[in-house]
Amino acid sequence: MIVIRQIHFHHMWTSGTVGSMTETPRARGFQMPAEWHPHQRCWMAWPTNAAAYLGRIEACRVTWANVARAIARFEPVVMLANDADLVAARTLCGPQIEVRRVTIDDGWFRDSGPTFVLDGHGSRLGIDWDFNGWGGRFPFVNDRLAAAEILKQERIERVAAPLVLEGGSIHVDGEGTVIVTEECLLNPNRNPQLDRSAIEGHLRDFLSVETVIWLKGGLKDDVTDGHVDQLAAFVRPGVVLALTAEDESDANYRALRENLEILQSTRDARGRLLEVIEIPQPPALYNERTGTRVSLSHINYYMANGGIVLPSFGFPDHDHRVLGIFRELFPDREVVPVSSLEIAFGGGNIHCITQQEPSAASLSSR
Repeated sequence: MIVIRQIHFHHMWTSGTVGSMTETPRARGFQMPAEWHPHQRCWMAWPTNAAAYLGRIEACRVTWANVARAIARFEPVVMLANDADLVAARTLCGPQIEVRRVTIDDGWFRDSGPTFVLDGHGSRLGIDWDFNGWGGRFPFVNDRLAAAEILKQERIERVAAPLVLEGGSIHVDGEGTVIVTEECLLNPNRNPQLDRSAIEGHLRDFLSVETVIWLKGGLKDDVTDGHVDQLAAFVRPGVVLALTAEDESDANYRALRENLEILQSTRDARGRLLEVIEIPQPPALYNERTGTRVSLSHINYYMANGGIVLPSFGFPDHDHRVLGIFRELFPDREVVPVSSLEIAFGGGNIHCITQQEPSAASLSSR
């Protein structure tokens, strides 16, 4: 029997039993909406752990600010920052970005922030996954507490999930389907006590999904152990993007081909055979200091209200080709490319440093 904890904002703790099916978000009628659901705001966090950026921390901060300003064209953005970074963050981000004091370890808020779920009555919960620094690779003591802090500030009910999980490791269609990877969710550095069936059970209980699509592995040298937000993303129900390698000698070719074949042969929760659109990976790039391959993927974009903020990596022909694909895919949204190579050297991209807060009021009116 697993117990979840809920914090209410008069600072009293209560307990509920998952096994009783009275306390889980699913049992209460809550579901994680797709990323194209209208947003209340976007949450971000200031890059802080200088050691992780191998001498590029100042360039990374400029890039984080550029991403924040691009998103702010479409929806409000809140940037979390430590007390010592408030002035620098406000200076770089500009007056249109709210910079808020919250103690953090680093800037990957997709992974350490809450996952928001909605019901049909205008209510919203924040799922607070257990965050362990991507299997203990990086500091996480403060990041582990940041989700609870912003939920307290916003007076949004917090539900603590009994699962080590990062937001970049899940992607939903809002209609009962989630895509994950075996490399990440079954990794012994996350939930060694849980098997595939138990993890699926938690995903169903907390996200209200019916179908879990398991991809295999992720990109070479990916420090997240294969987060799905580098590999695949729903663009609308029944339609999914898949990262592919066109060169059979490429180190990522086999894994990406296997994931592509899984997506092409899988039905979603509504019984649809997925339409899969291939997005070519950028040319290979290596970190000169470490010799490791930099994880590059245009699928790691942010879908804002009326816009797409798309990673651009400094390969003009390739970036232009992918920009054209995205503009065809999203004719009703403005696609804004942002140079984001500095984020990639830190281990992720635009999707990894952002977390959408869906608008609760609009769920029941869709």
